Amino acid sequence: MQGHPQVLDTLNHLLRGELAARDQYFVHSRSYEDQGFPKLYERLNHEMEEETQHADAILRRILMLDGRPDMRPLPFTPGETVPEMLRKDLETEYEVRARLQAAMQLCESVSDYVSRDMLLAQLRDTEEDHAYWLEKQLGLIEKIGLENYLQSQSA
Repeated sequence: MQGHPQVLDTLNHLLRGELAARDQYFVHSRSYEDQGFPKLYERLNHEMEEETQHADAILRRILMLDGRPDMRPLPFTPGETVPEMLRKDLETEYEVRARLQAAMQLCESVSDYVSRDMLLAQLRDTEEDHAYWLEKQLGLIEKIGLENYLQSQSA
């Protein structure tokens, strides 16, 4: 089944973004583990796995539409401190959300409802799980202070 060229280009850009998010979560999760924050490690490792699943779904859709997947992650710079890593991850999720919304509009405009529905599921995951959790963590740091937050993540 031949996909619309614009949809294929957009799906490839989304794929590259998911791969970058996966890699960023990978680096951050291992940094948390190295710093002695097992709770943050576990959560970010889970997020890394979910980004891999998102990338897999997009990859499969590109192949189904007879496209050629672009597996080069978008460039990113990992954070260094816990708050910086959380902020960078949240910024990434906001960027992913914007790209997903634009891609869904494109899919609608060319009547590719299967791709749109796949992207809608990823948008929900991005908004209701990933971004929400990151917003809560940054809010906790503001409310209880960084030292207390880090202590709560080391147990």
